[in-house]
Amino acid sequence: MPRSLRIAGAWAAVLALGLTGCGTSDDGDGQTPKADARAAAPDRVEPLGTRPKAELPATVTSADGHRVTVRDTSRIVPLTGSLNEIVFTLGLGKNVVARDITATFEQAKKLPVVTRAHDVSAESVLSLEPTVVLADSTTGPAEAIDQIRDAGIPLVVFDPAKSLADVSPRIEAVAKTLGVEKSGAELTKRTEQRIAAVRDDIPAGARQKKPRVAFLYLRGSASVYLLGGRESGAGSLLEAAGAVDAGKESGLKKDFTAITSEALAKAAPDTILVMRKGLESVDGVDGLLKIPGVAETPAGLDRRVVSIDDGVLLNYGPRTDQVLKSLVEQLYGDAE
Repeated sequence: MPRSLRIAGAWAAVLALGLTGCGTSDDGDGQTPKADARAAAPDRVEPLGTRPKAELPATVTSADGHRVTVRDTSRIVPLTGSLNEIVFTLGLGKNVVARDITATFEQAKKLPVVTRAHDVSAESVLSLEPTVVLADSTTGPAEAIDQIRDAGIPLVVFDPAKSLADVSPRIEAVAKTLGVEKSGAELTKRTEQRIAAVRDDIPAGARQKKPRVAFLYLRGSASVYLLGGRESGAGSLLEAAGAVDAGKESGLKKDFTAITSEALAKAAPDTILVMRKGLESVDGVDGLLKIPGVAETPAGLDRRVVSIDDGVLLNYGPRTDQVLKSLVEQLYGDAE
């Protein structure tokens, strides 16, 4: 496994690994026309309508204890896809000069990548002469972070977002670091309203179903098949959608555990949640059903599979309302 997985929490590892090493074949079985339309939708962020005005310098306390003063935001390097998403959505995309491999949205695609196998390349970052670098506590290796700091570049580390409750604090923390707190407040309000609207629109009949959903991390190319537990990062999304996290409910206390027939039988999911590229890596739903134990679950018997884009599923940021909406639509269809 890449070194970053040892440093990162498993929720971030799923996001990072889900973006590489994937197969390209997916026969589409089990996907509704609506799901196919969502898969083809442009992967874009929606910046705020007005360009923010930075009030600098801004002094903040990094999650790793460092007191950092940011005086210039003209050349920003966010070292995770989720941080990149927030910066672009705040309206500072023109100031971003690099991206992590997990920043997959259209506006960032032409930026140079400063990671190697999900580890940060300090040399690549420093060559871009950044004025501020944004990381989170899952970013590694530690030597690269130290090297960037030792070069005199302001570097701020954020706690990773692991649930819906982290969405607003994370947006606000990034905005404060970049001196655009007013824009941060505006984006926070917009994001909270959109998430609330999705939750309010869940059909009344669907709320009574309480489907059991198992979150599976799949990497067919590496023969890695994991079942999400209490700390997988998907629990709060499932609960917000009115579902039960089957892995957590079955007693799995870790973030992820290897899939076994016994574990799946105990979880007994009605539906399986996967990242889209993970599903592709096992050749679609047909390949998923070949993993021991999957076909025997209620979800497997009914071919009930929900897939969501890797680059947004666990970001817990400005597009989380879209993630939740997709999850609800795929779970309940036309339920009233």
